[in-house]
Amino acid sequence: MSKRIAVCPGSFDPVTNGHLDIIERASAVFDKIIVGVLNNPEKKALFTIDERVEMLEECVSHLDNVCVAAFSGLLVEFVRKSGAVAIIRGLRAISDFEFEFRMASMNRKLAPEIETFFMMTGNEYAYLSSSVVKQVASFGGCVKGLVPVVVEKRLREKFLSRKAEGSAIEE
Repeated sequence: MSKRIAVCPGSFDPVTNGHLDIIERASAVFDKIIVGVLNNPEKKALFTIDERVEMLEECVSHLDNVCVAAFSGLLVEFVRKSGAVAIIRGLRAISDFEFEFRMASMNRKLAPEIETFFMMTGNEYAYLSSSVVKQVASFGGCVKGLVPVVVEKRLREKFLSRKAEGSAIEE
């Protein structure tokens, strides 16, 4: 019997508890989940691709059927190479659906054999995004409970080092 493998893609810059909610719930439905970390050179990420993969690996280490891999290029090509049959996408609100629907439609055109599954995030994470987390953290705000502890620590380190660099430049 073949395994039902799904890819849960994203930039995960950084991974949030909302992302983990989707990954954990998807891991209960599929035999294997591959968390695909998109390396998009057009986007200026706060964390390097290696840092994002490393944080995700630590955050999903308790899930035996979940692994993490970086990719670039077309998602459907990564899904095919991974032997997956599905793409898992998290939705927070109606506003997410329009964008996700367009992406799912294009992916279906490119790879009709790959299904897209939408999962609603838990209500407690409906407002949460990586962008909001980075903005709050950049101003020294508390992100406890929004991201895993390892991510909270890395955000603090990243923004402290940037402040130190900034003050050194001003002197």
